Amino acid sequence: MKHRKQGKKLGRNTAQRKSLYKILARGFFINQGRIETTLPKAKAVQPRIEKMITRAKDGSLASRRWLYRYFQDQKLVNGIVDNFGKKFKNKPGGYTRIIKLKKRRGDDATIARLELVDQGENGEE
Repeated sequence: MKHRKQGKKLGRNTAQRKSLYKILARGFFINQGRIETTLPKAKAVQPRIEKMITRAKDGSLASRRWLYRYFQDQKLVNGIVDNFGKKFKNKPGGYTRIIKLKKRRGDDATIARLELVDQGENGEE
């Protein structure tokens, strides 16, 4: 039975899956709140990114340490808190959305864009 089991395995073992989530989240924040990946990966990493933005809104030392524990990059953590935390200071949640784009030619996988809600179709805010 699969009672109380959360998350997707994505065909990877635990270490590979954690690394994948870290890479996707890092790419999301480095690319100013937008990444393109397969639909299952976008759905798997979206709740993690939402939690990171919620932590960044607080901006406290504890929040920065929580983010640093995940990324191990102080410059990135400061950028997340300064840019994303301040941008969504008064928004209670729902910072990201997933938009289906196309099917990949080689394996017919659905490609999706995970982006911030306040961004338009061409990336303008």
